[in-house]
Amino acid sequence: MQKDNDSGGPSTTSGLTGRLRRRRGSNEVPSEVVKANGSHLLVDDTKKYKSMLIRIYSSVWMIGGFAFVIYMGHLYIWAMVVVIQIFMARELFNLLRRAHEDSRLPGFRLLNWHFFFTAMLFVYGRFLNQRLANTVTSDKFLHKLVIGFIKYHMVTCYFLYIAGFMWFILTLKKKMYKYQFGQYAWTHMILIVVFTQSSFTVANIFEGIFWFLLPASLIVINDIAAYFFGFFLGRTPLIKISPKKTWEGFIGASFATVVSAFVLANILGRFQWLTCPRKDLSTGWLRCDPGPLFKPDYFNVPQWVPLWFPWREISVLPVQWHALALGLFSSIIAPFGGFFASGFKRAFKFKDFGDSIPGHGGITDRMDCQMVMAVFAYIYHQSFVVPQSLSIEAIMDQILMNLTFEEQRALFMKLEQIIQERHFVES
Repeated sequence: MQKDNDSGGPSTTSGLTGRLRRRRGSNEVPSEVVKANGSHLLVDDTKKYKSMLIRIYSSVWMIGGFAFVIYMGHLYIWAMVVVIQIFMARELFNLLRRAHEDSRLPGFRLLNWHFFFTAMLFVYGRFLNQRLANTVTSDKFLHKLVIGFIKYHMVTCYFLYIAGFMWFILTLKKKMYKYQFGQYAWTHMILIVVFTQSSFTVANIFEGIFWFLLPASLIVINDIAAYFFGFFLGRTPLIKISPKKTWEGFIGASFATVVSAFVLANILGRFQWLTCPRKDLSTGWLRCDPGPLFKPDYFNVPQWVPLWFPWREISVLPVQWHALALGLFSSIIAPFGGFFASGFKRAFKFKDFGDSIPGHGGITDRMDCQMVMAVFAYIYHQSFVVPQSLSIEAIMDQILMNLTFEEQRALFMKLEQIIQERHFVES
């Protein structure tokens, strides 16, 4: 029988300690990691000015490079999106990899990239097949080659995927099944995250740079405005998983973003090069009828407005009302993409997805809200902006892609006969 110790000495302490139940492991981030992730508001950060300067310096370079690519045109913007995709995939592939296990699996990283480029071929082949066919219509051989690629595009991508699937099965090793299947699932999650937003982004680009540039700019404006409003005015924490976010920054950024959306749409909407859709993969400057959305409506200023007001007439593009919807979404809903990314990083106990951008983290850290915004911009454009009836251009694209030359000639002769008969009846 154990002897009681009433003196409160070491034996008592050790006995109590021994009887304490061991606390279960927690998914919460340790205090030192929380501090690294930003557990305090920017207003209380003693190093905030140094951090702000680094962030501003990086932002200037990013915005300058972005503006240059926009100036170069549709194909260069697409190339920029592809580069961003590759960097995002690299950051995410490296996120949960373990060097020890990878060293025992030669070629396993190559398999991840096989799935990545197969997904790229599938997504871009579906989005760009019309424009690719339009580009090579003048060359008979290339046109047949492209038509063949379009016809067998899906089956080609399917068998490439099946090849990767078989490759994965053949590389399974005993005592590493859990790690390999975990990486297999993680790879597919990456493909969904990366290609969901980027495919819709590319679709927006070819509908007109305006529909890519405006939503992307609003996310940047909202991020910058939230940072500065929170930097100087932030006092009230907004959400626990992103401790540096404040209500002052969120509300101030929302107001600034909506106003910016209305003004920026008026500026961008006056350039045909930004508003014209790209029907092929050429690089020339575009000229087109901008359509009613980009033709200004004029409103007279009311008489009660003071005489010192510089305008007696105000022009508003109809697209500016659509821009308000994009502004509201980018300021209220899209930030939850960033909150999701913050929660994900805290769950796995790391600060950033990468360190390729000083002051910002990795490419993925900058694209979290863009993912949500790109999908919404595409859905909104297709639902509320694009006419729902078939256009002559859309019908012609289908004819050029899906009919042989002989079938096109037969269709032309049949239409000619129908038109002549109708003209004879009417006359």
